Amino acid sequence: MESFNTLLKSTYPRYYESRRFTVGGYRWTLFVYPNGKEEDGGSGYLSLYVAIDSSSLVPAQPDVYADLRFYIFNNNEKKYFTIQDTNVWKFNAVKTMWGFSQALPRDTFKDPKNGYLFDGDHSEFGVDVTIPSAFKESEVFSLTESFPNPIFSRRFLKYSMLDQDYYMSDMFTIGGRSWNLQVNPNSQSKAEGNYLMMYLFFNANGQKMKPYDKFYVRAKLRVLSQRQENNFERQLDAWYMGYEGSYGWGVTPFMPLSELRDPSKGFLVNDMLNVEVELKILSSTKYLPP
Repeated sequence: MESFNTLLKSTYPRYYESRRFTVGGYRWTLFVYPNGKEEDGGSGYLSLYVAIDSSSLVPAQPDVYADLRFYIFNNNEKKYFTIQDTNVWKFNAVKTMWGFSQALPRDTFKDPKNGYLFDGDHSEFGVDVTIPSAFKESEVFSLTESFPNPIFSRRFLKYSMLDQDYYMSDMFTIGGRSWNLQVNPNSQSKAEGNYLMMYLFFNANGQKMKPYDKFYVRAKLRVLSQRQENNFERQLDAWYMGYEGSYGWGVTPFMPLSELRDPSKGFLVNDMLNVEVELKILSSTKYLPP
């Protein structure tokens, strides 16, 4: 804009209106208020706005969301001063104009030493209007931290007689998913050492899983003391992927056999062992489209 200082000294017209331009199939106009848009609190400031031509709106999409980025050229720095909000703006037939009432203090703008007025009485303004494309795919991730029956327990009688490498529980359901609790009572493997091991297995139970399905689990794996409240527990934090079979996660190593067999701890009483799992957090993801 040339001779902009003349507009600064004028009370009429109140603003400069650009010619219409098209973005996203809609027609737009840039408005520059040299003395501020007073009704929006812009007195003493330079105000910048953009308006949509309401005649370009269509009934099928009455609301148009746009990202606005305004520019004022600074000749001293040879770059544009940029004003942008973090949110998109909603335009419709009721609200056709959005912008910034206090884009730049008027005194700052009109002082030639600041570089916004240059080459006598010249200034440059601009606006980028960006209309975000509609999401074709999205995910909604959520966490559930409360369950009606979050605990599954299992009791082993005649523990000293257990001779299998592992014992898998019957299937149980918590949080809308199916599980099995696996206990390795006397692990002697090099990887696990002399430990009691516990694993929480996800069981797809015939449910169709997508390759990208995954969910987060936080659970407490416990060996219950039968003489006091001093239970032994470890926290499991794991991501389970969308396999259609069955697989599990545990905490390695879990419980030393020396501690398990310590009579003072009360974990083995009358050759009986009690274990449990408590589900604390379970995530779910809603995929759009499914």
